[in-house]
Amino acid sequence: MNKDENKKENGPGGANDKRFAADENEKTLTNRQGHPIRNNQNVRTVGNRGPSTLENYEFLEKISHFDRERIPERVVHARGAGAHGYFETYGKVGEEPVEKYTRAKVFSGAGKKTPVLVRFSTVTHGNSSPETARDPRGFAVKFYTDDGNWDLVGNNLKIFFIRDAIKFPDLIHAFKPDPVTNVQDGERIFDFISNTPEAIHMITFLFSPWGIPANYRQMQGSGVNTYRWVNKEGEAVIVKYHWEPMKQGIKNLTQADANKIQAENFSHATQDLYEAIEEGNYPEWELSVQIMEDKEHPELDFDPLDDTKLWPMDEFPFLKVGKMVLNKNPENYFNEIEQAAFGTGVLVDGLDFSDDKMLQGRTYSYSDTQRYRVGANYLQLPINAAKKHIATNQEGGQMSYNVDRPDSANPHINYEPSTIDGLSETKARGNYFQPYVEGYLTRESIDKKNDFLQAGETYRNHQDWERDDLINNLVNTLKPCDPRIQQKMVDMFTECDEDYGRRVAEGLKMDMNHGGSMDTEHSEEITPTKGKLPKHGGSPMGSTGAADAVQEAEEKGRDGKPY
Repeated sequence: MNKDENKKENGPGGANDKRFAADENEKTLTNRQGHPIRNNQNVRTVGNRGPSTLENYEFLEKISHFDRERIPERVVHARGAGAHGYFETYGKVGEEPVEKYTRAKVFSGAGKKTPVLVRFSTVTHGNSSPETARDPRGFAVKFYTDDGNWDLVGNNLKIFFIRDAIKFPDLIHAFKPDPVTNVQDGERIFDFISNTPEAIHMITFLFSPWGIPANYRQMQGSGVNTYRWVNKEGEAVIVKYHWEPMKQGIKNLTQADANKIQAENFSHATQDLYEAIEEGNYPEWELSVQIMEDKEHPELDFDPLDDTKLWPMDEFPFLKVGKMVLNKNPENYFNEIEQAAFGTGVLVDGLDFSDDKMLQGRTYSYSDTQRYRVGANYLQLPINAAKKHIATNQEGGQMSYNVDRPDSANPHINYEPSTIDGLSETKARGNYFQPYVEGYLTRESIDKKNDFLQAGETYRNHQDWERDDLINNLVNTLKPCDPRIQQKMVDMFTECDEDYGRRVAEGLKMDMNHGGSMDTEHSEEITPTKGKLPKHGGSPMGSTGAADAVQEAEEKGRDGKPY
């Protein structure tokens, strides 16, 4: 019997293993020890009424695994859906050969298809939160390339709230539910935002209909961060990635529309994606890049490494590089979507990091999170494993079930270098990109902040109905806030655009003719559109009746009799 046949006969076991006990077949229920289950209806007890005994091994294994069915959910992006598909490269970037800019094989050879897994998500709330929440949407793509995995981890919106990763925990804490009340509170959100001017551009998107995509199929995606492309000669450019929906188009919801949908279905986006793929209505996105010379660009009024800024399309056009099609639903959500693990540091040859401070912080955080959440060996799970040869000297760790060394390697050698048949490194495919770096080590913000210019442009570029919804959502969320927070926010909106600030101030009944100050006596009368202010703190983003809903639940509740 050869080695391969021996592996088939004496493999690792599992649902498809053909070795059976005398009284079982392939559909016989067993426990994880391989013991056939002969009674799955009753625990072992003293008499048929109990008490039960401690040595109920089958019950203990079953219930203790059930207790652990959920791995720790993601701190952010907990609620998600996903699907499988492929990326097809055009072999060009715009009208030029892609090899001019990058040696990454995933983009070479027109028509080449690379398998992908995509996970869409909301950001702030937990795994069971509604998909109508006003929240950025995650848009994470895992490419199973010939050179190993490449993760392009981004959002539906093309910018972000902050430009420095050290502020990320504070941002998320502000948007997460209050640690005392466990309710999202607009006052906490705007307390943070009013002290973070760089976030005003993102707020101008988030509180508009762009903050609630109609579903996952009909939204854009973006890498958000700035990356580098490196060619065979070791020359580099910086790039931004953008996913644009193709045949399905782009659709967003107003707050009023989202409220109606949430009342009927809080998983509408997951259902929409699943049903579209099952029906053969495969969603497609086209991938484009913006390319910029890798230097400081003093001629620009913004820093191209600043995640709160858009690169103007008239100066840096979208250059098409390929398309993605999602054509297969997961067979098991937990295994393929919940355990899917992405990281911004997962790049292949020809793709590289820029000096983007958010990217560099995320690159540590994302993979560190996966090792905590899923385990040190999360990359051995089939959904996360590269679809190619893997050979490492990594050992042990929680849930290690495989040794990443081939049979041809010396099993005693788990280090490198070695002369006695250990693993060895290979040659570089091209020249390394070697940027010259010089400067003092500092803890300073960038020079060109320009926090308000693009936010004003975005406000003016919104359609009338989008601006109306933006103002309405901002006003309704700001009404319960401390007047000092309201004042700071109106001041920042006015810096972006005079009309922007004026309309929010009018919604808050602020007197703009007297330096924008609020009549504090009058402020007691300010109420959300639907009813009254919450008694304690603020209310969720865009909510017009959070306080009323609490009272209505009591008033409309029907009396029941105890039993």
